Amino acid sequence: MVEEKKVSVLQLSRLYQVSTVAVYKWIYKYSTIISKGERMIVEKESEALKTLSLLKKVSELERTIGQKQLQIDYLEKAIEYGNQEVGFDIKKKYDTK
Repeated sequence: MVEEKKVSVLQLSRLYQVSTVAVYKWIYKYSTIISKGERMIVEKESEALKTLSLLKKVSELERTIGQKQLQIDYLEKAIEYGNQEVGFDIKKKYDTK
């Protein structure tokens, strides 16, 4: 799981209630990818994934705001066109009481 970067060394050590040193020893002994002397940093990649997720959410929210602004602009133009057609200000004349 560590090699596939699904879990960090710290999370694994907490899960199995062993020290991080023991986890690193196991990695160096049995890993097919990582050899001794190499450092493995999983936390930074997970932070990068969080950042990408947040950037995606921001772009979705910006798109939603843009769509809502287009709807507002459309409705304001429709009211303006309606005002020209009827000859008076619809907003002021129409009372919701």
